[in-house]
Amino acid sequence: MKVFYAASHLQSLPPGHRFPMGKYALLQSSLAQRWPQIEQVQSHPATLGELALVHDTDYIQAVMGGNLGAAHQREIGFPWSTGMVERALCSVGATIMAARCASLEGLSGNMAGGTHHALRERGGGFCVFNDVAVAARLMAVEAQRRGAKRFRVAIIDLDVHQGNGSAAIFKDDPSVFTLSMHGAKNFPFRKETSDLDIELPDACSDEVYLAELDVALGQLERHAPFDLLFYLAGADPHVDDRLGRLALSEQGLSERDARVFAWAHARQTPLAFVMAGGYGPTIEHTVGLQLQTFGHAWAYWQRWQNLSL
Repeated sequence: MKVFYAASHLQSLPPGHRFPMGKYALLQSSLAQRWPQIEQVQSHPATLGELALVHDTDYIQAVMGGNLGAAHQREIGFPWSTGMVERALCSVGATIMAARCASLEGLSGNMAGGTHHALRERGGGFCVFNDVAVAARLMAVEAQRRGAKRFRVAIIDLDVHQGNGSAAIFKDDPSVFTLSMHGAKNFPFRKETSDLDIELPDACSDEVYLAELDVALGQLERHAPFDLLFYLAGADPHVDDRLGRLALSEQGLSERDARVFAWAHARQTPLAFVMAGGYGPTIEHTVGLQLQTFGHAWAYWQRWQNLSL
């Protein structure tokens, strides 16, 4: 099983910044210790042409050239730097590589990614470019070049915040089905319309969440089959997450992951997963939740290999 990453040293943030950039390096080292058989591969940066499949050229050029205005930088949440640009490109590249790998081998992941708040013409919410949207569009283009008559994608977004960027980008694209389960009262406060939005109340428990997930996957089934799934496995629905407002336990998040991987496995559908958000009381706490996701991914990978024999 291969997973991809952008080098964690690329972007540094000012002291006191609330984004937990250190979680990526800790996830890499923790994953290597827990499952050394999972191969970690450093990603290549996405090209400008790949970004342009989704994002406006003027926005891409503003990011690349350091011409983002102060308001745009505040909306993204990061001060502009060459490191910010390099990390954004490599994070998109990691999801592209994971999507290609999943299509060939059944499963792969990006150890970061899930930048679902980036819209066509601007970023937002710690998201510069929309990695899953770029990868989904690129995979369809590559399938068409191979002569495929259709290529359908589903985005299963279980980050606690709505995937507003993905919803807006694909609102007129019937080849991509966007599913978002998120806190009703959480960021973004101006939401877009996904193909399926499941809005959850504050302090939502495991029982309610998992019941709603079953409903969502049941509705997704009516739009199957899909050629590729993207899963945004945010750790931020956890009860202790600083930005989450829901109340899932570690066990609840683990069961969530298990149900998504089982759904993909039952339909023999390739799946690319990304980490999305996680703002626990410590980075160790967030990484512990993310390692649960990788545990389910590793089990899924082994079952997928048995299917291929």
